[in-house]
Amino acid sequence: MGNKMVEALSAIATSSQEVLPDLLLMNFTIVNACLVGTAKNYVLVDTGLENSADYILQCIENRFGSGSKPQAIILTHGHFDHVGSVIKLSELWKIPVYIHKLEMPYITGKKDYPVGDPTVDDGLVAKLSPTFPHTSIDITAYAAALPEDGNVPEMPEWKWIHTPGHTEGHISLFREKDRVLLAADAFSTTKQESLMSVLTHSKQISGPPKYLTTDWKTAEESIKHLRDLKPSLAIASHGEPMKGEELTRHLDMLVDNFNEIALPV
Repeated sequence: MGNKMVEALSAIATSSQEVLPDLLLMNFTIVNACLVGTAKNYVLVDTGLENSADYILQCIENRFGSGSKPQAIILTHGHFDHVGSVIKLSELWKIPVYIHKLEMPYITGKKDYPVGDPTVDDGLVAKLSPTFPHTSIDITAYAAALPEDGNVPEMPEWKWIHTPGHTEGHISLFREKDRVLLAADAFSTTKQESLMSVLTHSKQISGPPKYLTTDWKTAEESIKHLRDLKPSLAIASHGEPMKGEELTRHLDMLVDNFNEIALPV
């Protein structure tokens, strides 16, 4: 299932960062995943690449103790860099894996994503995208649709927000009390199509990864929705966290200049 070059790149500088007392960001160079919650109740949001499982397990042991496991896995969507370790981890932990109902076919073996489009940008990551895994996985035994009311199982203070465009069932996660946003691939804080930007974690507001985005008009509406939430801190799946005035300014810039910043060349 994995792309060996992408996995090799992810191993170059895997790291973790405590962004908040109850939020650990795990950076796999190519993509991010998060542990959200405390030792009594926490979840894993997305699972990185196929070779990310060992580092996730190490982070959990370091943070919560040997033998600890999350209450659930929350998937923001079913692309390969978000579900890479979900088969191994769900089978190891025997816990539910929640995803939007429109994404269920992609994790139950029923539907494949389109092949990556290398024409959207001149960056090397974009050019490599046709080689990225795009076929469905099958974790039917653990897969469950997120509740329709916006609540997130095992994340009592959080709501899921339908932010389609990158995929039809893409979600972001938002906590109202401190306006923390897990944006997933609704937008990026680096130019994900460029290998140099990915490797250096160069901070640059951008739209969803171009090479796998299917509906640009809807993607634009999703970004506007998230901007209007006035998040104080945003963690995207690609790039570094952004907060405060810098985040507000960059989201306004992205919304106001969407065609120039986000759309394919």
